[in-house]
Amino acid sequence: MKEESIEFIKSGGVTAPRGFLAAGVSCGIKPGKKSDLALVVSQQLADVAGVFTQNRIKAAPVLVSMKRVRKGKARAVVINSGNANACTGARGIEDAEQMAAVTSSFLGCSSEEVCVCSTGRIGVFLPMKKIVKGIEKAFKQLNVEGSKNAAEAIMTTDTVPKQAALKVKIEDKEIFIGGMAKGSGMICPNLATTLGIITTDAVLSPEYLDWVLRCCVQETFNRISVDGETSTNDTILLFSNGMAKNTMISSENPHKGIFKNALRLVLDRLSRAVLEDGEGVTKVVEILVQGAVSDKEAEQVARAVGNSLLVKCSWNGEDPNWGRILCAIGYSGADVDQNKVDVFYSGIQIVSAGVKTDIKENQIRKILKMPMFSILIDLHKGEGQYRFLSTDLSERYVRINSNKE
Repeated sequence: MKEESIEFIKSGGVTAPRGFLAAGVSCGIKPGKKSDLALVVSQQLADVAGVFTQNRIKAAPVLVSMKRVRKGKARAVVINSGNANACTGARGIEDAEQMAAVTSSFLGCSSEEVCVCSTGRIGVFLPMKKIVKGIEKAFKQLNVEGSKNAAEAIMTTDTVPKQAALKVKIEDKEIFIGGMAKGSGMICPNLATTLGIITTDAVLSPEYLDWVLRCCVQETFNRISVDGETSTNDTILLFSNGMAKNTMISSENPHKGIFKNALRLVLDRLSRAVLEDGEGVTKVVEILVQGAVSDKEAEQVARAVGNSLLVKCSWNGEDPNWGRILCAIGYSGADVDQNKVDVFYSGIQIVSAGVKTDIKENQIRKILKMPMFSILIDLHKGEGQYRFLSTDLSERYVRINSNKE
């Protein structure tokens, strides 16, 4: 595919594709006048696919949206921040369903065509009177320029809104893909991220829609970790309303790879934004594992290293403690021969055949001072490989999560 056939666009987010409107408002869930309720609407009925947390304790909006997504059609998603509506029992389900019903009453559609997401503190009931008023307020403010307001309204400990949009030409049709995401803490997704809403005006078959979302999530959001935590509320939804009027893209369509690559680029940009804005993050680290017995075992090694608290702390302290990396490799469960392991920091080899090289640690410290660097691990056992993105762990992360900041 020619590189010039895909072009990122500066504005639009979820409203970049034709036929999508959005709004973000304050309804009083958060203190002050911070925005805390978002609405994203397709002007015509869209196909929808979703991936959700694999945490067995699932928030009420996750359970409600999973049922909606199984039917494959939706007009909108309503999202609140500041309250996760998780561990709230039967009342939580009722409140999530009421959010959908109120939204549908304004849109003139079935409540079954409205998905629901929530994010924030666990174990607190939603202030439904405020939310109902907020939904009405958001409905009145729906517009094609509302994507930034919506992206701001879903933030919790995020410091910046996260949006991405691009256009891709397939045959003679321009297709747009847009998205927004939130996430800063509890980032080690398993099938999803904290929250992500993706829109496209492409015509996609339902089977392809579900497949392409899962593939792209596995290659992007499922390869990042801030703290090794998987939330109760993780959700990514993909809406496709078909307003580009392209020839339907399905698993048999010769252009299926072009759309997949475009969607992956949007999700990659959003997932990286989530990682870079992680709570207290000062370093973003790309971990490349090669030479494993299989790709699965390469993943085991990458995740063991990327989620190790000791490794993360060494990165934060700019300490080239390669022993911690080898330790994580060893307990990963992968087939490893310690006499074959090589480790490189941004191209400089610090471990050769399981033993420290004569490289001076000051050279590695210079690399560790950078906000982004890479670690290459070669196991010399096979052809398996895996790429994973992680971060350091700072004192500020502890302050944020002990409610000191």
